[in-house]
Amino acid sequence: MTTATTHRRARGAATTRTGPVEARRPGPLRRLLGANLPYQLLTFAVFAVAWEVYATAWGGLLLPTFTETVGATFQLLGTAELWQAMYVSNQALVIGFAIAVVIGVPLGIVLGRFRALERFADVYLNILLVTPMAAIIPLLMMSVGFGLASRVILVAVFSIVMVVVNSRTGVRQVDPSLIEMARSFGATERQIWTRVLLPGALPAIMTGIRLGVGRAVTGMVLVELLMVSAALGGLILEYRGLFRAPLLYGTIVIILAEALLLISLARWGEHRLTRWSKATTARSTR
Repeated sequence: MTTATTHRRARGAATTRTGPVEARRPGPLRRLLGANLPYQLLTFAVFAVAWEVYATAWGGLLLPTFTETVGATFQLLGTAELWQAMYVSNQALVIGFAIAVVIGVPLGIVLGRFRALERFADVYLNILLVTPMAAIIPLLMMSVGFGLASRVILVAVFSIVMVVVNSRTGVRQVDPSLIEMARSFGATERQIWTRVLLPGALPAIMTGIRLGVGRAVTGMVLVELLMVSAALGGLILEYRGLFRAPLLYGTIVIILAEALLLISLARWGEHRLTRWSKATTARSTR
């Protein structure tokens, strides 16, 4: 084999190896260390052990151990009383949060688009942001009563602020040059809304919905504790009055688990609906 033939083959091999080289996938251990779940489980284990040790040594009647709380939680999950209370509480949660989303998202988008309207509504948003919601409960009692309507209103008021503020911020974060470019190509106001403003504001809108879910759960429990001794709030007051600490803590654990589940569902929906935004951000940072 001549030297020229060897060089030609080498050049041919070099030309066939052009193109991007695939990155090697990290091993299982590196993927495990890079995930958040192991650290979350470790933190939870440390918290559980600290709770168990402290309650065993200094707990007494009002502070059950971690194992007692876990046992009481599973005991509650097997009772019809808990599920009936959750059904009643979640009625106000679902209806109130749905009202907050249906009213809050369009209102926030309109306020972000038309600055003149914001002059009239901004003061009321600030009032809702700084006013302690517990102070509104006596007003609801005198004006609406003790039924489902008052609980729905408080849940809606609790969560609508986050939805409105984040929706307004999302519209304002849209690059004005995109709107001007759409107009230069002859886009109508409706096309600007559907093709530019709403897609650009969607990540912030979904963030507001996710934050509003947490606020809605807080409002649901607060109104039942301070105004209507029923449902989950009624169970908390009952177990506290009877000094049944394991069941009291178990009820709170179930409420926290429901809130975390709803927030996780909202985060999943945010990820699915705004996947294009993360891909665009990743390409722009390269």
